[in-house]
Amino acid sequence: MNTPRPSMLTLDEALSRLLGAVSPLAETEIVSTFDGLGRVLAQEVRSLVDVPSADNSAMDGYALRSADVPASGTVLPISQRIPAGTVGAPLQAGTAARIFTGALVPDGADAVVMQEQCEALDGSVRINTEPKPGTAIRRRGEDLSRDDVALPRGLRLTAQALGLAATAGAATLAVARRPRVALFSTGDELAMPGEPLKPGAIYNSNRFTLRALIQALGCECTDLGIVPDQLEATRDALRRAAQGHDLIVTSGGVSVGEEDHLKPAVQAEGALDLWQMAIKPGKPLAFGSVRRAEGDESTGKAWFVGLPGNPVSSFVTFLLAVRPLLLKLQGATALQPVGVPMRADFDWPRADKRREFLRARRNERGGLDLFTNQGSGVLTSTVWADGLIDNPPDTPIRAGDTVRFIALAEWVA
Repeated sequence: MNTPRPSMLTLDEALSRLLGAVSPLAETEIVSTFDGLGRVLAQEVRSLVDVPSADNSAMDGYALRSADVPASGTVLPISQRIPAGTVGAPLQAGTAARIFTGALVPDGADAVVMQEQCEALDGSVRINTEPKPGTAIRRRGEDLSRDDVALPRGLRLTAQALGLAATAGAATLAVARRPRVALFSTGDELAMPGEPLKPGAIYNSNRFTLRALIQALGCECTDLGIVPDQLEATRDALRRAAQGHDLIVTSGGVSVGEEDHLKPAVQAEGALDLWQMAIKPGKPLAFGSVRRAEGDESTGKAWFVGLPGNPVSSFVTFLLAVRPLLLKLQGATALQPVGVPMRADFDWPRADKRREFLRARRNERGGLDLFTNQGSGVLTSTVWADGLIDNPPDTPIRAGDTVRFIALAEWVA
């Protein structure tokens, strides 16, 4: 009896099912702002101070009253010197104060003239411009006012976000717990780099690629290695993987061949849907859950995602499906990368009926070049490319056409 083929799902349909099934992790933790890179905020960050805390100079120059400079060339005596970190005296009428970037503007001054527009004299300064009120002054609270939301809940923290958190006075941050992910590969043909290759064997690239992608998303990754193509070995690996983990990710063995044991193994240990997604590269995706053993501190189940074995398919399907799932587990609000319209500098006449993700690279002419071999086993293409073209089904591309380009930095950072 032939096994019926699963119906083809669009990527959007698959993501709707996938993301609709999972909820953000409930646990949070407090980390030093120094250690927040890549974490997802569980609570918004409100500013403890006005930023800037007072009016200050945007550059090195001279603080003055604009009314005291009726015309370019006016000479004013210098009444004081104000470095950053000091507080000057109120400015005397008809004088200028030598001031430096970040220094507080003295009471009475309403403008700062950059030193490049001034000529220092003996005890005085010639102002070679007509300043306007507010020139080169950073106003108190122009960046943040006290109690403003500096960073929203659900934001994945970047280097610049950590800088803003520090500016707002946040020494610590409340973030989502790191998801715990178990990873293993299936296949008797797999070997590790450094081992001799037997006839028919290949080195296991997916183990390295997927582990790195999981860690780059701020997750803890437990690598369970390579599991033999045996049903009981696969079931045992699933039981071990479910213990103490939120998600199990595998590569290979998600088809319906005689040596593909993941489907019956997951069904025996939990529940499974096997989807055929209308994407290229990719297509097969297994999603389900595995029961946790009794006595596990975390009750219930671990989620399961089985990726295809071809290295490019595994890579692309992880970006499309596993990445948003892991971000949702962390409570992130931005789950999808941003695509931009760009010009194709190539022809792609053989459109596929599936939605294609083509490996491409930006060129110096402001357009996109295509990697010559788009095969699902050509991992070289993922290193050469700096992004993917999201090409709709049945859509040939001609040089000069506008396509949707998603930089890999949007996915992998």
